[in-house]
Amino acid sequence: MNRPAALMSVAALALTTAAHAQTIDPNLPVYEPVQGVSGNLVSIGSDTLNNQMTLWSEGFRTFYPNVAIQIQGAGSGTAPPALVEGTAQFGPMSRPMRGSEIEEFEANFGYEPTPMRGAIDALGVFVHRDNPIECLSLQQVDAIFSSTRAGGADAALTTWGQVGLTGEWANRPIAMYGRNSASGTYGYFREVALFGGDYSPEVREQPGSSTVIQGVASDVNGIGYSGVGYATADVRAVAISAEPGGECFDPSGDNAAGGLYPIARFLYIYMNVDPNADMEPLRAEFVRYVYSQQGQQDVLRAGFFPINQRVAEMDLRTFGLMD
Repeated sequence: MNRPAALMSVAALALTTAAHAQTIDPNLPVYEPVQGVSGNLVSIGSDTLNNQMTLWSEGFRTFYPNVAIQIQGAGSGTAPPALVEGTAQFGPMSRPMRGSEIEEFEANFGYEPTPMRGAIDALGVFVHRDNPIECLSLQQVDAIFSSTRAGGADAALTTWGQVGLTGEWANRPIAMYGRNSASGTYGYFREVALFGGDYSPEVREQPGSSTVIQGVASDVNGIGYSGVGYATADVRAVAISAEPGGECFDPSGDNAAGGLYPIARFLYIYMNVDPNADMEPLRAEFVRYVYSQQGQQDVLRAGFFPINQRVAEMDLRTFGLMD
């Protein structure tokens, strides 16, 4: 299997993604059902991917109504042990597996777990809808959310006046909302937006993406991070620049797929794929469904951004499902 290709960054594939990430690549196949598909599937992993896995499962079951699919979304950290223990066929993760997680899997099976890249996500930095802030740099985001300021800021940013707001906003405290450490979103945001540093103890950790959004929506001083698919009308995503004084970009599909929005990522579904055996029909057809026109339409419905034919074919070859 080709792990480096499977784990290429969104930016590395920027020139090969669809020109408009909000549309489905017309070169992806239309899914056609086959005979002999039945059984049970279990998915254990990312909260961020919970809605996405549900939509894929509902779409898949329109072709195979006798298939039962169980989905648990407690956090990306729950996926690796579920795959090792054999309690799940799919391990959705909003971050790549860590080296220690891969090593534990390989120690049990003699080969590495295989990631499927099913969608592209942009992590939005959300504020209350009444907050007038227009842009933040990654360095400012780091100075708001971290205790270490590895991005180079001289001091922590604790009021909205410190990031440029005036008038009644100048002295308002910044209230931070984030995910807990079981979340892949927590780890990815720490790696990219906090430059690998540590979170401030003042960040109010939440058990899920939706509760981060709810916290910000109910707190006019709030700021939080979440996958864009969880946005509501009560919050607003702030444009982000990769460096101080740089151009700001919204977390749109085009900007995420083009590598312009700096907090974008692939969303993974890890699997136990024996390189010396064929994938069983039920799981193979679910994978094919994900990489079909219908499966990527489900991605749009979940609020994420679809992958294109090139990514799909790279992964299908890795799984032994395409010549």
